[in-house]
Amino acid sequence: MSARLHICAAGPGVTVQDAGRFGYSRYGVTPAGPMDEAAFLTATRAVGAAAAIEISLGGVTLETEGASLAVAIAGGAFDIRLDQQKLPSACLIPLTPGARLTIRAGVSGAWCYVAVGARFDLPLALGSLSTHARSGIGPKPLAAGDALRFLGVAPAPDGAQAIEAPWLARDDAPIRVMLGPQDDYFTPKAIEALLSAEWRVGARSDRMAYALEGPQLTHSRGHDIVSDGAAIGAIQIPGSGAPFVLMADRQPTGGYPKIATVIGADLGRLAQLRPGETLRFTKVGWAEAVAARAALKNKLAAGAVLTPLAAEVSTEKLLAVNLIGGVVSGRE
Repeated sequence: MSARLHICAAGPGVTVQDAGRFGYSRYGVTPAGPMDEAAFLTATRAVGAAAAIEISLGGVTLETEGASLAVAIAGGAFDIRLDQQKLPSACLIPLTPGARLTIRAGVSGAWCYVAVGARFDLPLALGSLSTHARSGIGPKPLAAGDALRFLGVAPAPDGAQAIEAPWLARDDAPIRVMLGPQDDYFTPKAIEALLSAEWRVGARSDRMAYALEGPQLTHSRGHDIVSDGAAIGAIQIPGSGAPFVLMADRQPTGGYPKIATVIGADLGRLAQLRPGETLRFTKVGWAEAVAARAALKNKLAAGAVLTPLAAEVSTEKLLAVNLIGGVVSGRE
């Protein structure tokens, strides 16, 4: 069985992403993949999918044709509506032909994932479906008028269900970092500033890097190094002294010293911050970073809890039902 998913409307930054494109960094090919891995896995595992549609603040509107689809949604606290029914920001729903799913920015969060219980009918690019817009590798970013075809469509659920996944909740605790690998290129005052200042996510932030606004971080040994591998979460400091946190579409190598690296367990929390929002950093060691990553992995492995949602009772439905048998005077 096949189905088509129509993109009725789409803001910028709507792409197809799977786990990423690995093994090609040596050739200058970025991994890409999801900005918030935990949210991506929450959605894809709910429907047994390998890839999802990643949505940014501009939102998206979707309709299906040909078959009902099992659709799982997870990410930031986005505004999710099926036709006019408001849904939880993490949910599993049947998307029937003619129904319209609208996802818009909500109270918080920068990224949302829509996974379908089916297989994308798209060609792999270097073994992956992930879109890397800057290089043109993978499917092109989605826009209004596009349609995605799916194969091997799984049965849709009978009704909508909330996905209860505590790890998706907003957490304003400091973002944990490990110093290095080039923290010796910075003055002690710069490292102290990194860990004590309040940083603001800049407007130039995107899938490649998050630009941070705050105090200038001073180099002690110059701002150029021999280019080396650039890991996701690395905090590069160019000559301007303004930090950039490398994200999913980062360059494979870089020649600016990296003062610290965001630990894997906190990358999703950082990714979900919008331009203008603030954060702080705190230093941790290797053992704590590994333990935090393992704890998140175990929570994801245990899985989310699905809770059936009661059907919405609208005014139109109430008026269509004969609720009373007659009217009497209050004096009687």
